[in-house]
Amino acid sequence: PRIPGRKWLKLDWTMLRKLRCCWRAGCRAARAWDSLPASPWRAQGAPCGFFTSPCRTKAKKRPGYWKPLPGVQEIEQEEVEEGGEEEDADDEEALWAQHPATALPPGAQRIFLVHPEVKWGAKKQQLTTAELQLAEAVTLVKSLPEWTVVDQVILSTKTPDSKLIFGKGNFQALTEKIQGTPGITAVFLNVERLPPASVREMEKTWGVKVFDRYTVVLHIFRCNARTREAKLQIALAEIPLLRAALRNELAALDQQGGGGSRYIMGSGETYTEVQKRLLKEKEQKIRKALEKLKRNRHLHQTQRRKLELPSISVMGYTNCGKTTLIKALTGDEGMQPRDQLFATLDVTAHAGLLPSRLTVLYIDTIGFLSQLPHSLIESFSATLQDVARSDIIIHVRDISHPETVKQKASVLSVLDNMCLPRQLLDSVIEVHNKVDLVEGYQPIEPCVFPVSALHGNGLEELKQELDTRVLTVTDKKIMTLRVNLSGSQLSWLYKEATVEDVCILPDDCAADVKVIISSSAYGRYKKLFPHS
Repeated sequence: PRIPGRKWLKLDWTMLRKLRCCWRAGCRAARAWDSLPASPWRAQGAPCGFFTSPCRTKAKKRPGYWKPLPGVQEIEQEEVEEGGEEEDADDEEALWAQHPATALPPGAQRIFLVHPEVKWGAKKQQLTTAELQLAEAVTLVKSLPEWTVVDQVILSTKTPDSKLIFGKGNFQALTEKIQGTPGITAVFLNVERLPPASVREMEKTWGVKVFDRYTVVLHIFRCNARTREAKLQIALAEIPLLRAALRNELAALDQQGGGGSRYIMGSGETYTEVQKRLLKEKEQKIRKALEKLKRNRHLHQTQRRKLELPSISVMGYTNCGKTTLIKALTGDEGMQPRDQLFATLDVTAHAGLLPSRLTVLYIDTIGFLSQLPHSLIESFSATLQDVARSDIIIHVRDISHPETVKQKASVLSVLDNMCLPRQLLDSVIEVHNKVDLVEGYQPIEPCVFPVSALHGNGLEELKQELDTRVLTVTDKKIMTLRVNLSGSQLSWLYKEATVEDVCILPDDCAADVKVIISSSAYGRYKKLFPHS
């Protein structure tokens, strides 16, 4: 029954006081939200999620009332049914397209490029010069559509590990030069990685976005990615950038009044904890999807091993001509090499014939670049596993490049970090490509093969060396077997081995067959045809 009098009035005032507290909290959150600058995660004037989020319903997860930052949005887990490849592809596309950390405003970008030159110390780059490093950075920028370099400068520094990279005087001079150059939309600082605090301070001082090599290279990857595996690996490599952007956003909230430490209504978590949890869940989903693709790749590799097809991995610095060389060795007209950095992000296999008519698979791999964090290479570990399972490695060098010695050192350093078998490392064949661009080139180093993949020079010598190496490494034998033409021996050899020559003996109704055959296949042959 209804309770008359003051007791019911007291209950109404209690409810009003609770509503007033909630309303004040919402107003504070809205003011803090509106005071934040526009960013790739939040458009200017976007409403605060405190008022627009739907009512909480029963669910498997706890998203809370606060709308999470775009880029780390929660994706509801779905039950994966057997044969649900389309659902898996949709989930992976969602992880890929979900507000990437490297997303930039659409349209052309006008870049002011700054290269810090370390004069001495452990940070000084060896086997190169500041001018060559600046030229490589310019090439990185030009690899992106509608990106142009407005101005470029080399600035010396004694403190490359400091917050602002440069000393006080040089930083002030750089600031005046940047602010005096009209039309700049971003600054590209040619360093491996910039700490979030450094990025925040520089953007505040210069008034434009600031990028490092990690961010620019990831954006190039994102523009060139085509397959599901490449997209997921790039999404995994973007996680550190998302965490850095989250720290910057939380620092801005703290300056506005401790927004990151307040509890979200009903969730039992602070705003900071929610964002970190969503990032962790996104990373786990990406790794889970990559693990599934890794199992599929392992299945394909098992099938190749059953066919006993030798594999040759072609590696090298980016834009050294790996794809062009494979096209020349295989005659595959479907391959379309491009004169561009990181044109290849996916491992592809291409069949070719050696002079002995032995079929081999050439594995085209992603190119390498100096001054990249190890975490970026780790993101592509699933792709590089094909290299570890290959029989021979071809190391392609652009011999016309002024930094060819430094590029070789960068590639060999990555190979050492991959923990490859010593036998595989010892079988590396070094190929000097683009010799047509160096007049009268003669290699100084021993046991190298100068070629021009574009014009076909030196390819026959390389094929003969590959033929000899493959037969040695794979333990295949060249044998002459006499077979009875009335039986199925010849057809079996055509199927299970490589037939080089057949000499018919009409008087004996037999043939002498010259074959390249593995030890395991020869064992099966003797078991099936014991009287041959």
